[in-house]
Amino acid sequence: MSELGLGNFSKEHDFLVGVDSDGCAFDSMEIKHKECFIPNFIKHMGLQPISKYAREACEFTNLYSKTRGANRFPAYLLALDLLEERDEVKRRNVTLPRLQGVRDWVERETKLGTKTIGPEAEKTGDEDLKQAYTWSKAVDDAVNEMVHGVPPFPGVQDALAKMNAQADVIVCSATPNGALQKEWKEHGIDEFVKAICGQESGSKKESLSACKEMGYDTDKMLMIGDAPGDMKAAKAVGALFFPINPGHEEESWVRFNQEALDRFFAGTYAGEYEEKLIAEFETFLPEHPPWKKG
Repeated sequence: MSELGLGNFSKEHDFLVGVDSDGCAFDSMEIKHKECFIPNFIKHMGLQPISKYAREACEFTNLYSKTRGANRFPAYLLALDLLEERDEVKRRNVTLPRLQGVRDWVERETKLGTKTIGPEAEKTGDEDLKQAYTWSKAVDDAVNEMVHGVPPFPGVQDALAKMNAQADVIVCSATPNGALQKEWKEHGIDEFVKAICGQESGSKKESLSACKEMGYDTDKMLMIGDAPGDMKAAKAVGALFFPINPGHEEESWVRFNQEALDRFFAGTYAGEYEEKLIAEFETFLPEHPPWKKG
């Protein structure tokens, strides 16, 4: 059984592997954002008059762009920014929430989650934080109620078992710890990881940095993820990165099991092989939304 966070974590192997959860280990990104995050965002942010465009903006920032997989607060603030610039929205004379209080909070806080924004809203009395907390709590409740029986991608359990033989494995995610624990336990794969580092543990970079301080060589640290933010976190601490390509997750896990993991353990992953994988990965997600010209 894995522990939440790194509190009881100790280095046992020379190798460390961090695995993202939503969209990487589990095919859960679509159901969570389309059924839980976005409907509640439209409801709690008063976006009903422009629901079509709000949905498009939120899907773009959270699923179909280079900000895929980012923490909910900056990703949904970015969706509001895209809406503010869009001509169709301007013509409808809708007043969009600016949420300046949330923007300021995102700048000063690293543990961005429901459990941190709630007390901050209470302490400061900031209406923007209260509004965002209400939305975030509604999302967590919806995920808890809605997301059941979503299995890991084929190949994930085999990969975890194979990794376990030579590496310390952790979940490294922006999802709340409670949801991670529930999902990994539901499918019997929590036994393969030594720690679950979710939203409450800080950013992915912070979790990987904490592991690095335990004595792992950076060429023996690997982050597996489906989003540019996962790659950025890995590179920030000097670790290697294996991409799970959005829309081609099953093929990615086959590649990992058949060649990439063996290369990682053999010390032949870094360099040309990793660069080729990353170059391919970067072709899958656009930077600009399709409705933006130029």
